[in-house]
Amino acid sequence: MTTQQLGTSRATRFATRLALLCTGLLAGTFGYGAVNLVTTFNVVPLDVRLTFHSALMRVNGPVVQTTMALAVIGSIALAVLTRGGARRAAAAASALVVTSFLVTRFGNVPINGLIKQWAVTTPPADHADVLQRWEAFNLVRTLTALAAFVLVVWIATRSRPGAPDGQKASAIGVSPEISS
Repeated sequence: MTTQQLGTSRATRFATRLALLCTGLLAGTFGYGAVNLVTTFNVVPLDVRLTFHSALMRVNGPVVQTTMALAVIGSIALAVLTRGGARRAAAAASALVVTSFLVTRFGNVPINGLIKQWAVTTPPADHADVLQRWEAFNLVRTLTALAAFVLVVWIATRSRPGAPDGQKASAIGVSPEISS
């Protein structure tokens, strides 16, 4: 049975792989930041946090923006190329990645600008509240990126009607079914 008969074209497999890779990288990047970086930020002296945070954002900016853009492109392509539940899940994944972008752009990035200023001057009296808001935005974008990744994983691993007995067809290819 060919992949065409199973409903998985080369374009669909490519879009699935792209969405899977990029939503996974995005969720992993934000997850690592939420679990490790934020925890570390909260135990080092403020001047160390501000200096490191500023340097990190200079490097992270292009990498995270590119990853977000590719995650949106892959998820939208997947929504266009699939049908039914997979299409709805891919559209939802796209919306979740866009939400991560919007939270980053309008929540984290303006605060990053303040942090850059504070690193070379003196933080204001309310700096702890502002840093807490940054962490709240970071948690939201992390959870939305993780939810997008989970949806794309579901699309990539779900069974397809019409697959031969003993096989599981997915958007990334046909593989033997795992028995329990």
